Amino acid sequence: MKLTAFILLHALPEWLSLERANRNAIAAEALAHAFSDDTVRLRFFDAESFDAEVSDVAMIEAETAEAYYFAMERLRDTPLLAKPYFRVVRIIPAYEEGHRQFEAAA
Repeated sequence: MKLTAFILLHALPEWLSLERANRNAIAAEALAHAFSDDTVRLRFFDAESFDAEVSDVAMIEAETAEAYYFAMERLRDTPLLAKPYFRVVRIIPAYEEGHRQFEAAA
């Protein structure tokens, strides 16, 4: 089963004080490193206009829990989380239609 994880993030002042071009370069390098293999995919959502605590939501789809774990370890080694530019508020792992997959296997 593919694992989907919703990573709730809070952008820190160090990140927001950077020029947008600098932010884009840092993010592109970090994400290319963390999601370098085709077993994990990233989607990114802005939430800062709607929530005071969560500024961004990353949705990671991984072929396996191990692929997700390895991508997160690589991401933790980048400035996005190590500097830190973002604080991880919460991680919500989930299986899409997991109940249907369970019923089909039973």
